[in-house]
Amino acid sequence: MDLGHNEQMRTLAPCPSSPNCVSTQATDDRHAIAPFLYRKSRAEAREAMKASVGALPRTELVEEDEAYLHYEVTSLLLRFVDDVEFLFDDQTMTIHFRSASRTGHSDFGVNRGRMEEIRSLVQGKL
Repeated sequence: MDLGHNEQMRTLAPCPSSPNCVSTQATDDRHAIAPFLYRKSRAEAREAMKASVGALPRTELVEEDEAYLHYEVTSLLLRFVDDVEFLFDDQTMTIHFRSASRTGHSDFGVNRGRMEEIRSLVQGKL
């Protein structure tokens, strides 16, 4: 299974054609979403992101390094798992991300809504 990133180059995988994914690196309107910007150090921005995302229900941090975070988010009712990834780019002070369902076709906007919720949670903390 493609978890959405490339270990050597640390890029996010493209979204599939299905509408159950959003990514800051997507170029089409259905999948594209604006990245987060940070002004603090990468370490401080990473900790702020971890605190905000970690407070969400049914969210587990499964992989991290100094410039990458990967979470699994499990839905309440049907126990579907979504992958949420963050890449920190110090050159542009940008946090790129991808949020994608592992199964199904439509997510009824859940991934986009989750990322906008995280945007509001980290507002002013990065």
